[in-house]
Amino acid sequence: MAKPELKGRMMASIICWLLGIGSLLAWNSMLTIQDYYQYLFPNYHSARVFPIVYCPMVLTTTAVLVYYEATVNTRKRIISGFLLQFMSNAAIIILDLATSGGGGFWSFICLCLIVVVVAVAQGSQEGGLFGDLSLMCPEFMQFFLSGMAASGILTSSLRLITKAAFPNSRSGLRKGAMVFLSVATSFMLLCAVLYAFVFAKLPIVKYYRSKAASEGSKTVAADLVAAGQEMQPIVGDDDEEGHKQLERLTTKQLLIQNLDLAIAMILVYMLSLSIFPGFLSEDTGKHSMGSWYAIVLITVFNFLDFIGRYLPVSERILSRKGLMVAALCRYSLVPCFYYTAKYGGQGWMIFLTSVLGVSNGYLTLCIFTAAPQDYKGPEKNALGNLFSLFLLTGVALGVAFDWLWLIGKAW
Repeated sequence: MAKPELKGRMMASIICWLLGIGSLLAWNSMLTIQDYYQYLFPNYHSARVFPIVYCPMVLTTTAVLVYYEATVNTRKRIISGFLLQFMSNAAIIILDLATSGGGGFWSFICLCLIVVVVAVAQGSQEGGLFGDLSLMCPEFMQFFLSGMAASGILTSSLRLITKAAFPNSRSGLRKGAMVFLSVATSFMLLCAVLYAFVFAKLPIVKYYRSKAASEGSKTVAADLVAAGQEMQPIVGDDDEEGHKQLERLTTKQLLIQNLDLAIAMILVYMLSLSIFPGFLSEDTGKHSMGSWYAIVLITVFNFLDFIGRYLPVSERILSRKGLMVAALCRYSLVPCFYYTAKYGGQGWMIFLTSVLGVSNGYLTLCIFTAAPQDYKGPEKNALGNLFSLFLLTGVALGVAFDWLWLIGKAW
């Protein structure tokens, strides 16, 4: 029978999974309706421009909050992030209604501004969630990461359903996109409510946050108060013992100790985002699937990424050297994608996308599992925030390198 303080593990795991879905839902929504945006803005390369707008903003927001992570109110940070994402998706719907689904330069600029808001929101809540869940059991982090991958599956599946439900015309694409965005927007509001009013009150969550507070973590104070608890002062036999209990490694020291894992994380996402979604959306040529082809490839990547985050992890697999070698070996996929797009068939492209997806998910899980081991609460929170920054750094570099696929082609 579970200890009283550890009750609610299943409910906490489900909420972590749902929060993982919601954390990327706004951004995935914008990526998944690229067929509609390519119809509205055929000359603006929205699949590549949106990530270019998004990455610097989310990276800057995350970097600033990493610097101040030890004193930031994590509760407000995460809830405000979800609410901003909810409002940004609602703004896309309002913009489309206001312009009657019209394209044009100014509509595209407005969408780019909404992307900026999405980036700030995600930079605020994603690092906060990684830091918060790093304080708890690895199971919660795995459910959160798998939820992030499930976000891609959910958006892709929902988009396939809405695309099939409406005719392949301007009006049909628009109706499908609006139904899709409405569902996604409602889900983000649900995530804000779950985190604010349910997650903090679960006994197992209160237990881990109280433990982190006893080790000197200040970021959990607001969540403990919301759950009806207060921060207890750390008491030792003398002042020196209490001071030692509060000591933690600096962010710089944590970075030096985990530099290899940081590089591996950057390498993983730099490769993945240099191929997904820009290359898969625009550079795979004409095929019998027509406009369905890009959506199928994106769905395959998201589904295998999800599967990769559920694969078992052992101590041997968490070897730092092994993770670095695996991250480097994935770069052999670059020439494979190049020649398959030029000479190969649809089956080979789907296979390569599957390998890219499952390796992305599994290596992400391994790195986030390996990083916070053997650290105290405040250090785990700092590492969660740091690795969120490394992940986004890889995303930003991948988005930049994605433009290299356009070399030799007309803009």
